[in-house]
Amino acid sequence: MAIFKQFEQVDHDRSAEDRRRHRQLVERSIKDNLSDILSEESIIGETKNRKIKIPIRGMKEYQFIYGKNVPGVGSGSGSEKRGDKIGKSGEKGQGQGGAGAGNDEGEDVYETEITIEDALSYFMEDIELPDLDKKKLSDVLSDNSIKRSGYQRHGIKPRLSKKKTAIEKLKREQGTKRALREQNIEDEIERFPFKEDDLRYFKIKQTQKHEYNAVIFCIMDTSGSMDSTKKFLARSFFFVLSRFIRMKYTNVEVVFVSHTTTAREVNEREFFYKAESGGTYISSGYKKTLEIIWERYNPAYWNIYAFHVSDGDNWVEDNERAVKAADELCDVCNLFGYAEIMPVYYSLSIKGKLTKEVKSKNFVSATINKKQDLWDALKGMLKKEVKEGE
Repeated sequence: MAIFKQFEQVDHDRSAEDRRRHRQLVERSIKDNLSDILSEESIIGETKNRKIKIPIRGMKEYQFIYGKNVPGVGSGSGSEKRGDKIGKSGEKGQGQGGAGAGNDEGEDVYETEITIEDALSYFMEDIELPDLDKKKLSDVLSDNSIKRSGYQRHGIKPRLSKKKTAIEKLKREQGTKRALREQNIEDEIERFPFKEDDLRYFKIKQTQKHEYNAVIFCIMDTSGSMDSTKKFLARSFFFVLSRFIRMKYTNVEVVFVSHTTTAREVNEREFFYKAESGGTYISSGYKKTLEIIWERYNPAYWNIYAFHVSDGDNWVEDNERAVKAADELCDVCNLFGYAEIMPVYYSLSIKGKLTKEVKSKNFVSATINKKQDLWDALKGMLKKEVKEGE
């Protein structure tokens, strides 16, 4: 006796697979181009909705072809041995340098647009503020938290409670059946669809929760030795850093300090757009940061992070003061990072002196010689810690 298995038609959603492949291509392209995106001059100061273009390789459909899919086949003289290849010499149309214009089909490339926030979300996957310490008194109340509080009949689709809606529908169905039985009606209900009255949505209320109490100091050298290229790289570094902080952490303050031979606290717009000139006392930026810390951000209650960007060209008479101030910053900071932009005089650069003489484990440094180095510098300073079990 033949036994037949019931055929169940499987709905292969081709469009869903194409969307998945497209997302993979977009994510890969963003990660491959992340260095160029983060160092793009035009993104500085732009709003979060500003879009940037990403090149994406096109997807081609699979197809069967015979050989190289060219007319004719290779034939031998009869003296060939096993493994010899026939018809491979003299191939044309490869379009390689020095061989003239090629005639092969090119690779399809198209552009897609994403927002700066979307691009930075990929950047945030691998980095975080290290050593955040949620001390007894280092947390503050944040109003940006929401909590579910019961159900309601009206709301938006993302807050639809499928389980509660199904329960309401079952209650209505059971009530209908009970009413039919009381009327001695034995009709079976074949179909009982959802109605608008069945829908239930989560009710949301604002709550307060404790958040990390942290401050980031952005210290930038704006002296005469920092030419337009160096200042662009420094501003790009701090722009991405400040965006990352504000996107990933709810309650983190950002303080901007610029310095030449003297230092001062500035607002964000002045920090990113105002040009200065003059000599360089790196210690002035560190001392100004320490002054602000003791005035407003007691290290006993605050997680403190300081980042300094300079070309390393400092007056020799200030080097010892700079190292001493850097040591003091390390004593009060969770992390103190120094990034050197396109150093010209390597033997006179302050980076070597800081690296050699500042012994604190929470001091990190990096060198940025070109715009593509920004990503590696930031990732090196803010590398995500791998916890046990991960």
